[in-house]
Amino acid sequence: MQESISVQHRHDDGLSLAAREGEKSEQSQMIRVLLADDHALVREGTRRMIDAESDLEVVAEAASGEEALEAVRRTRPDIALMDIAMPGMNGIEATRAIKAEYAETAILALSAYDDEPYLVALLEAGAAGFLLKNVNGHELVEAIRAVARGESVLQPALNEKVMRRFSNRPTTPQRSAALLSEREFDVLRLAARGLPNKEIARRMNLSIRTVHSHLANIFTKMHVGSRTEAVLLALRQGMISLQDTYDDH
Repeated sequence: MQESISVQHRHDDGLSLAAREGEKSEQSQMIRVLLADDHALVREGTRRMIDAESDLEVVAEAASGEEALEAVRRTRPDIALMDIAMPGMNGIEATRAIKAEYAETAILALSAYDDEPYLVALLEAGAAGFLLKNVNGHELVEAIRAVARGESVLQPALNEKVMRRFSNRPTTPQRSAALLSEREFDVLRLAARGLPNKEIARRMNLSIRTVHSHLANIFTKMHVGSRTEAVLLALRQGMISLQDTYDDH
C-alpha cells in the first residue's frame, strides 16, 4: 500500500518549499574526488579547477589504473574521474576492479574518443557516466555534481542503446529487487527515464532531499554507486522493463 503524500505549499514554478530546501542541502555537501590520468599536467589543471569549487575536494591522484585502485582503497572517494587510456591497467579494467571492491564509488570516465562499443564496455564495467576530454571546466564540474546527486550524465542516444542492450540480456533477479520499497521502486522507474532529481521530486510531490535519500538507499541495496548502474542492473535483472525507461509525460 502506498504511503500517503502530504500536500505542500508551492511557488509559481511548481517546486515545493521542501524541495527547494532539499536542493540547497544537496549542493552544500562536500564531494570527494579522485583524479586518475597518466598526464601530470592534466591532473594539475583539473585539480586547480576542482579545488576552486567550495563543494568539491580532490582527495587523491593516480597516474595508472593500479594507482587508482590503491587510491580508492586508501581514500574511499565519492567520485573517481577516470582516464580510459592509461598504461598498464587501463580505465575500463580499473573501473571493473574498483567497482568489485568499492561499489559505492562512482566512476566518471573521460576519453578522447566516443566509439560506441568502447563506451558500452565501459558502462558494463560499472561506470556511472562518460565525458569527452574536450568538455569545458564548467561542464566537468556540473557532471561531477550530477553524478553525486544520483543523476545521469550519459547522452540520451547512447543511454537508450545501452539500455536496450542490457534489457535483452536478463539474469536471475537478486535480493535487491525484494529489498526495495514501493516508493523506492517508483523513484527508480522515474530515474530510469532520465529525469533529474528536481523533476522526480515535482512528480512525486517530495522534497529533493527525500528523492536523494531514496536514491542513496537504492544504491546501497543494489550495491551500486550511481544511477546508471542501478538502472542497468534493474533492466538486466528484470526489475524494470525497457518500457519503464520511456517518459510518457
